[in-house]
Amino acid sequence: MSKWVWAGILWAAATAAWAESFPATLQWSQRVELSPRVSGIVREVGVNVGDRVQKGRSLLTLDAAPYQARVAESRAVVARFTEETAEARRDLARTQELYDRTVISTSELDQAKLRQARAKAQLDGAQARLARERQDLADSALRAPFDAVVVARLAEPGQHVAVGLQPQPLLVLAKAGEMAARFKVSADRIGNLKAGQAVSVRVRQQEYPAILKYPGLEPVADKAGSAYEVEAVFAVKELMRAGMAATVRLP
Repeated sequence: MSKWVWAGILWAAATAAWAESFPATLQWSQRVELSPRVSGIVREVGVNVGDRVQKGRSLLTLDAAPYQARVAESRAVVARFTEETAEARRDLARTQELYDRTVISTSELDQAKLRQARAKAQLDGAQARLARERQDLADSALRAPFDAVVVARLAEPGQHVAVGLQPQPLLVLAKAGEMAARFKVSADRIGNLKAGQAVSVRVRQQEYPAILKYPGLEPVADKAGSAYEVEAVFAVKELMRAGMAATVRLP
């Protein structure tokens, strides 16, 4: 049973006994700023503000040619070291056989073992570089981390993106199908609220079953003095905007 089905059951049971109402402001239940992990030139931006996107969809791509070239180069190096490692292994097997027949000395066997170990180390390093280059190639595209709505588009084709100490956000996403109503309650009321508690959110004459996400732990400034912020999350089908007015009703 999903959390929203459960919230609806609790909400239906308690809807006749709401005791208090609080003014609230709508916020995104989850908001992320996306920036690439690699530098490059933006080749394509495939979304606009307001678009709904599914998890995993490609949203923005950098020019991947430099990263594709590095992957090809690293793949060739891996192939070369794979052959060298195989040859060193065969050479060690032949040397071991001669040593077992007392045809060659211990030092010759040790040298064959050292050549095989060096070849294996070179292959391991090449494979690690190839994995890193492949990851850089994958990171040249930004993908949606969850079903979302595009809130802001901060990049255009041809724009240069440089990875530095401070990430450069190119897209801002908000979780689709869910909103949060943020409101304040007094210190004497906060102790009675618990995460997962069923409440009601009213937006534009429409009532929505909701659940409390978390009761605030630190006081915030309020006109009446100090208060605590609380969020109630609820499922939505239509597009809503952050900053809209709402009312949260508590049992």
